[in-house]
Amino acid sequence: MKRIYMDHAATTPVDTEVLDAMKPYFSQKFGNASSMHGYGQEAKRAMDESRTAVAGLIGAKPDDIIFTSGGTESDNLAIKGVVMEANHKSNSKWAKSHIITSEIEHDAVLLTCKDLEEQGHEVTYLTVDEHGLVDPSDVKKAIQKNTVLVSIMHANNEIGTIQPIAEIGKICKAAGVLFHTDAVQAFGKLPIDVKHMGIDLLSASAHKLYGPKGVGCLFIGAGIKLKQQNMGGGHEQGRRSGTENVAGIVGFAKACELAKKHMDSWSIKETKLRNYLIKELLKIPNSQLNGHPEKRLQNNVNIAFSGIEGESMVIHLDMNGIAASTGSACSSKSLEPSHVLLSIGLKPQDAHGSLRLSLGKDNSKQDADYLIKTLPGIVNNLRKISPFGII
Repeated sequence: MKRIYMDHAATTPVDTEVLDAMKPYFSQKFGNASSMHGYGQEAKRAMDESRTAVAGLIGAKPDDIIFTSGGTESDNLAIKGVVMEANHKSNSKWAKSHIITSEIEHDAVLLTCKDLEEQGHEVTYLTVDEHGLVDPSDVKKAIQKNTVLVSIMHANNEIGTIQPIAEIGKICKAAGVLFHTDAVQAFGKLPIDVKHMGIDLLSASAHKLYGPKGVGCLFIGAGIKLKQQNMGGGHEQGRRSGTENVAGIVGFAKACELAKKHMDSWSIKETKLRNYLIKELLKIPNSQLNGHPEKRLQNNVNIAFSGIEGESMVIHLDMNGIAASTGSACSSKSLEPSHVLLSIGLKPQDAHGSLRLSLGKDNSKQDADYLIKTLPGIVNNLRKISPFGII
């Protein structure tokens, strides 16, 4: 049976060049980067070179990059680190900080904010329009005297909508408020210049751009202080303790180099395939596109099919050799409708019937044609047995 992978927003396969770059650091160049001997210094040099490569993808300085275990840790460190540092500066653990975020953030951001709320801090959750866009003027209106951080994702992991990051960054700079963006989905796909876009903190993860799982980074602008969350040996400039994953970091750097080299060509190919899929799949009756029709990631297709359950659709696609999802991989086992889709105005039954396809550099028109041929029959059969009915 033909197997097609269209769930690259969940994770990507490790590129062969990335794997080749990593291999020596498992058994030959295995030193601890904190060690003073030759093995350790060899590992440290590899980390220094990797830091430069990762920074180069977003116009940052190498010293502004710290390595983490992935996007979730980076989000937690950015948000909690800023709030706890603000409390430290105020000389009172009871000081209330204010954070601004959006309703459609990844749970790594939303649950971190909820946790801070439980500790007495204030959080404003901005609404989005029917395409999932945050209005920059809403950010400006929400800023208070005690606002310490604005956290808005660069591109949504479910519907692919790209936010006006540069506009929001400008507003934050004018107000003297730090700006964090979860760029896990955008990193390596969209051009990013942290200085030009007014970004103070940025989260990224290697496994979303053909790198290994278990490694990511947090960009921290010059002069920004964070309260570290991992206590220990003072690694990563004292901001994130824990022995560094050298092999993973080397792989992350190689993935960044490849993304920088091929970004334009991959984007052109994926955009063409994305548009073709959207055009053909919307021919299925009672379907609608979720997310912005133009301001969306080049590899994202998210369509709601009325009258069916997305989980059943994904299972039947898998039985036909096609890997897809109903939403974020981190919450795909949840029976609750997507908070992102509800936020853009979908009814719960339509949110349940949404399909996310996320393309990769190796997907072809033949892959798309097979999906286009297979999906209508699945949708039709599921509607015949669905309790929801066509709305």
